[in-house]
Amino acid sequence: MNRRLIALPLAAALLLGATPALAGCSFQSVVKDVSGGNLDVGGTAVPSDFPKEVPLASGDVVFAAGLGSGGDKVWNVTVKVPDGEAYTSIEKQLTDAGFEGQFGARGPNGGGTGTFSNGTYGVLVVVTDAGDNGWVANYSVSKGKAPSPTPTAGS
Repeated sequence: MNRRLIALPLAAALLLGATPALAGCSFQSVVKDVSGGNLDVGGTAVPSDFPKEVPLASGDVVFAAGLGSGGDKVWNVTVKVPDGEAYTSIEKQLTDAGFEGQFGARGPNGGGTGTFSNGTYGVLVVVTDAGDNGWVANYSVSKGKAPSPTPTAGS
């Protein structure tokens, strides 16, 4: 089975807020079976093989996971941030670390979405209000270029 076909939808599901579902043991078992065992649900610890080149916002890790291996490896890390303006410091951290990109889409109440790449890693960052959990920054990291955000209607 082609692991990319599994990794991309799972990364998308993680990005869209399905991460709480991973806490259920049965779901973890299914994902481990489908992924061939290449799943690291770090919980509140960043996976040990998360790329050191990718700086993360300082704050409590709410969720972390890695899926796949080698060139097909993807990571997803969600960090609590102080507010919706955290994207400005996140953008600076990434560009200071040698990444190119920016936050192009910004929410009306703060937050936003940005894509970055350093030629080795692509990073999609979403800063959003997570309700009772406060503001979070979700990082989806893969080898290669960052995925382009899906255009919205009227773009």
